[in-house]
Amino acid sequence: MVLLVGCCAFWGIQQILIKTTVGEVAPMWQASLRMGGATLLLLAWCAARGVRLFDRDGTLGAGLLAGCLFAGEFVCIYLGLERTSASRLTVFLYTAPFVVALLLPRWVPSERLNPRQWAGLALAFGAIVVAFSESLGHAVRDQLAGDLLALGAGVFWGLTTLVIRASRMTTISAEKTLFYQLAATTLILPLLSRVMGESWGLSYSAYAWTSIGLQAGVGAFASYLTWMWMMRIYPATRLSSFTFLTPLFALAFGVVLLGEPLSMRLVAALACVAVGLVLVNRRDRA
Repeated sequence: MVLLVGCCAFWGIQQILIKTTVGEVAPMWQASLRMGGATLLLLAWCAARGVRLFDRDGTLGAGLLAGCLFAGEFVCIYLGLERTSASRLTVFLYTAPFVVALLLPRWVPSERLNPRQWAGLALAFGAIVVAFSESLGHAVRDQLAGDLLALGAGVFWGLTTLVIRASRMTTISAEKTLFYQLAATTLILPLLSRVMGESWGLSYSAYAWTSIGLQAGVGAFASYLTWMWMMRIYPATRLSSFTFLTPLFALAFGVVLLGEPLSMRLVAALACVAVGLVLVNRRDRA
């Protein structure tokens, strides 16, 4: 739980980093630098720890599929943040737990949620919608396109989890699981950036490089590696429910770092998410 909350805390500020950097560094190129940097960090980590990445283990097909879905998620996130606000994108992105809860039990019956857990999931998501309700109104056409991209990102995220949990990828190391995703994304995004005609460069402000460094080192490497490790051990449906904390961390950072007012709506949303998480993760008595 401590690791999960830590990951969610960073993910809460990650969308803000992307949004505030996309004006200086084109979205697909920014994502390419991020994923390329994370891939190099992962390779260095594996070399230092003796983790084998290229043994034949029957996971190539599933790994490539997971990598393509992972790439699709981040294409949608970075392009979506050009068109809509970080808060709106965050709400739609975190529909991913519903994709996992709806589809994964078809392949992994032990992941099936009971009615109490479904109620907890719905309560947590409803709290997110209420917390962000002011920013969800009065969308213009371009924002709606960004919202659809955010929803697509949530679907891609859920499908990536499905492929990992319902295939032989559950038998490999967390490092190799992440390597499939980072490597595929590092290959795909620069090509897409070129097709979109984005300008490439390395002469950016200190803030832009700090943002990209945090996105790569803490986000795409450390927090995602932690997430992949936890997915090998704990039920994915219960893990996914914790991600509802991420949007609320984003609001909380707005209060702490940007001096935004602490509203009763945020306090109530935090309480409802906490109750929802208890409902999803409470063990049934024997």
